[in-house]
Amino acid sequence: MHMRMLLYVYVLMSVVTLVAYAVDKLAAVRGAWRISERTLHTLEFLFGWPGAWLAQQLFRHKSSKTEYRVVFCLMVVLNIALVWLLRRFGR
Repeated sequence: MHMRMLLYVYVLMSVVTLVAYAVDKLAAVRGAWRISERTLHTLEFLFGWPGAWLAQQLFRHKSSKTEYRVVFCLMVVLNIALVWLLRRFGR
């Protein structure tokens, strides 16, 4: 995967993930239907973790739940490993 394409994917998925966090935070405040943590973690793994990190800081959403943060960190590590594998063997 070319670096420019990878950058575009990260930007796109980060925006999607940030919006998902915003929607979930609004739903939490209103007591409405929520986006599942599994979905949020999937978006993080699928190149959206920078947007998730930003959303956690901006909205103070999911930032204090220890269990959630542990899985978030795992998604970051797994995503970085995936990128490494794609760069190493995807030629």
